[in-house]
Amino acid sequence: MWSPGENLPSLDELVKEFDVSRVTVRQAIDRLAREGLVSPQQGRGTIVTGRGSTDRWFNVQTTLDDLCRVYLDNKPDLQNLDEGLCSPTLTATDGQPVERYRYIRRLHSRDGVPYCVISIYLDDQIFLQAPERFREEIVILLLRELPGITIARAHQTLTNGAADVEVAQFLRIPINAPVTEVRRVFTDPQGRVFYLADVTYRGDFIRLVMDLRV
Repeated sequence: MWSPGENLPSLDELVKEFDVSRVTVRQAIDRLAREGLVSPQQGRGTIVTGRGSTDRWFNVQTTLDDLCRVYLDNKPDLQNLDEGLCSPTLTATDGQPVERYRYIRRLHSRDGVPYCVISIYLDDQIFLQAPERFREEIVILLLRELPGITIARAHQTLTNGAADVEVAQFLRIPINAPVTEVRRVFTDPQGRVFYLADVTYRGDFIRLVMDLRV
């Protein structure tokens, strides 16, 4: 029995211990990786994570109030990865751009396990109202708190994807492991996009919950 954080034995050792073929061992490790129980990492071997796919505690919400409650109930540990001035690529349906955006990229973790990478584009005039707080707190919650900010429209899209090399490294998952990508856009009463976030979640940490209209 291996504990979270430990390395699995080598492929040859597993073949010998369980008296099966190398193909069978590889298939078993691939399945465990898809379920989030182990994490093969180049140069480090296969790490036991101890978190199965049933540990999908983060619910993608369909209302802004519910999303804020998720962050209030499960405050993540934040690690800022990058910051600068950079404009997002907007689609015709997103809205009009503001003059300048502050770009913040950060990693969210829970109990020492990273579960999402988020790239935030925020109206720089809004950012400058409370720069240190925006660097240290959940941006969505702060936008709801600061005076003079009106979220006229909040829209998000969700797609399934696969982890690239960089995302896999940040989230400690195998390359091409399932991820959920969320694009979140807030506009003001004039139709200007003052907040945009591109979020990539570990596939084994998230589930979509929707109330169907009847």
